[in-house]
Amino acid sequence: MRLRLSVLVFLITGLFTGLPAQPIHIWKGTPVHASGVTLTPFLPEGVSDAPAVIVCPGGSYFWLDTEREGELVSRWLREQGFAAFLLQYRTGGWFDFTFRSRALFGGNQYPDMIEDLQRAIQLVRENAPEFGVNPQKVGAMGFSAGGHLVMSSAELFETDFLAPHGIESTVSLRPDFVAPIYPVVTMEQECVHKRSRRGLLGERRECDVVLRDSLSLEKHVRPDAPPVFLLNCQDDPIVDYRNSELLDSALIANKIPHLYVQYKIGGHGFGADPQRFSPETEHWQETFLQWIKTVFPDDERH
Repeated sequence: MRLRLSVLVFLITGLFTGLPAQPIHIWKGTPVHASGVTLTPFLPEGVSDAPAVIVCPGGSYFWLDTEREGELVSRWLREQGFAAFLLQYRTGGWFDFTFRSRALFGGNQYPDMIEDLQRAIQLVRENAPEFGVNPQKVGAMGFSAGGHLVMSSAELFETDFLAPHGIESTVSLRPDFVAPIYPVVTMEQECVHKRSRRGLLGERRECDVVLRDSLSLEKHVRPDAPPVFLLNCQDDPIVDYRNSELLDSALIANKIPHLYVQYKIGGHGFGADPQRFSPETEHWQETFLQWIKTVFPDDERH
């Protein structure tokens, strides 16, 4: 009850203005000490049964691009009739990136990030009436390392990362669809993005072969995984394009409904920023909107 009241308080400043509501501190009142983790709703006006998208920016699991891959994406989704929720999940941080401080003092690392996303899915579903959301149409869109995170939620949903903290979920933690955009995928193949691997696993565990295997997404696609919208560019200078090809092959092998879009030119990190688009990537948003119609064919808004 206290969580529902908090949600209503946070929503009231933005629900009728078209502005994002105030950030919700999703771990408040729980044993998890992560006050910096927030979920900011971007809700369309006059909609009571909207599909929801939890937006996870990238940043190598060390920081977050909350502008191009966060706010711009969330505002665009809201304009299309989606209820968008910008998740600022835990990352290693700039200090650790520079000084590798977690090797001595610990800090944010796996499974903190997937805990944050599962908590966001739980919160959105359990408070769907207050948000004007259809609880059976809750997905996640992530960019770069955020793409790894949302795809992890599509593979690890039977593992309840909230339960060890004494948090009981009354809803499914399985997303209804995921959209990894130029994602990090593997943790051990030649094409691994090493910075994201260190950001996720931490300095003490980045050489742990068991953990590397368990978080290499191409190895753990489930036959009951949700539909996937996968997109990247061949000229990506940050995350090797073969990451997405590995995931595409695994999705095909497991017969998961998905669309893989690979552009030749577009690079990395464009998010929803038109100034960063190439003549090819400027079409990615419309392609996603066409794809989501195949996932929710009964939704006449898309």
